[in-house]
Amino acid sequence: MDAHPDAHRATEPDEHHVVTEHEKRARDADETPSSLLAEARKSIGLKGRPNPITRAYAKRHGKEYLTASWCDMAITYWARRSGNTDAVLPKGDRAYTVSHAQDFKKAGTWHAGTTANVKKAKPGDIVFFDWGSSNAIGAIDHVGVVEKNLGDGRLQTIEANTDNAVRRRVRAAAVIAGFGRPDYDGNWTEALVKKLPKLSKGDRGEHVETVQALLQARAHTDVKVTGRFDDATEKAVQAVQKWGKVDVDGVVGPQTWPVLLRVHR
Repeated sequence: MDAHPDAHRATEPDEHHVVTEHEKRARDADETPSSLLAEARKSIGLKGRPNPITRAYAKRHGKEYLTASWCDMAITYWARRSGNTDAVLPKGDRAYTVSHAQDFKKAGTWHAGTTANVKKAKPGDIVFFDWGSSNAIGAIDHVGVVEKNLGDGRLQTIEANTDNAVRRRVRAAAVIAGFGRPDYDGNWTEALVKKLPKLSKGDRGEHVETVQALLQARAHTDVKVTGRFDDATEKAVQAVQKWGKVDVDGVVGPQTWPVLLRVHR
């Protein structure tokens, strides 16, 4: 649960101006990259507890969560319902904001809440707040999801357990302790790889053509797109495996597909 349950009161720091619904609709397609936000929007206006969010969490973790502070339970709920569990919850369900922020830090995807960093926040980032205006993870009071970066050091968010409800808020860098960036791309790659076959020398077909095209894109110009897994293809696969630090066996499987599909960021 939240580090400081009493922090969720009507007097918490807040700016009540938000982007209008008209402005939001006009820009939604370009600025909402995650299905997480679509799920969060469905909860806007939800009030009181117990509620569907606390009930879902309590069903998995115990009835004491039915009436506990629920801002991070909501992040867990939205992540699970939108299919973003692995990306948003790197260490599993969270109701305690400090532990959730630490998960992102351990994953190397934590960004301290400096004004410069806040200006780089993206829709779908998980943003953590300290009403005492520090960037210390141990002092975090509250959490939400970034819906829009307003570009001036302020973020439009969707938050639960703010006045005991799910609401849109606008938050300035002064109260943002930091944010975690879920690996939505990694989540997509993992799901895709599960559907791809294991390929080795002698195999034929369109998946082999895909491998050969990916190898060509990685400067293996000796590989031709023939649809036949030949000696040249195997040799190039082994080179990519060595570069990607996976088993060098010439077989394109669960370890090698992500290397071939890797996007550098």
